[in-house]
Amino acid sequence: MDLQLDGKTALVLGASKGLGRAIAVSLGDEGARVITVARSASDAAGRHHIIADLDDPTAPQAIIAAVHELGLSPDILVLNSGGPPTGAAATTTPADFAAVFGRMFNAQLALTQAFLPDMRARGFGWVLAVASTSLITPIPGLVLSNAVRAMLASWCKTLAAEVAADGVTVNLLLPGQIATDRLTSLHSAMAQGSGMTAEQVGTRAKAAIPAGRLGRPEEFGDMATFLASPRASFVTGCAIKVDGGQTATL
Repeated sequence: MDLQLDGKTALVLGASKGLGRAIAVSLGDEGARVITVARSASDAAGRHHIIADLDDPTAPQAIIAAVHELGLSPDILVLNSGGPPTGAAATTTPADFAAVFGRMFNAQLALTQAFLPDMRARGFGWVLAVASTSLITPIPGLVLSNAVRAMLASWCKTLAAEVAADGVTVNLLLPGQIATDRLTSLHSAMAQGSGMTAEQVGTRAKAAIPAGRLGRPEEFGDMATFLASPRASFVTGCAIKVDGGQTATL
């Protein structure tokens, strides 16, 4: 299937590794011109790369300026950021939320609003947010991720209805347990104080997935690329799970 991405420009946040990198690679393989953003250098050869830290309040404007300097305007915007620390709802403070809110919500909002007018004027565009299955079932010990991603999801759903008639889609992808450095880190954190090793936590995690294995980053990247293509132009306002069947609800 031709995803019709030749000549399209994609801006992918958090793209130096993990799910963001998998999306950037898949989009590039399908012919899109990819601009990656991350705190560190990227090894994604042949792509434009912008070094920016979304924890810095000035990062969105710096990213916008760098994209304009390239003479480009994204047709595809992939909203993705590093996951926040673990923590319990009973002890997570307002300061803890403030520490991640800029990166996980404000930066995403600012970048979308900056590039959205051009998408609407052209009559096509694709905004895709990487969230989590915690939108459906909150994950114990991840209250920061659960709460802030839920707010971003509500904003995306509201935006989807506002821009659908202009040919712009807005969707969310909800990764389950995908084999990334982030998941390894979470398993290590869960092992602390549980009496289990990180390997045992990983084994238990796999046993809870009907598919019987962790997801591969490239599987997630390919799903994102389809949703960010003209082939999915009638899919908007959706939150789509990529979790091997683990989430109990539809």
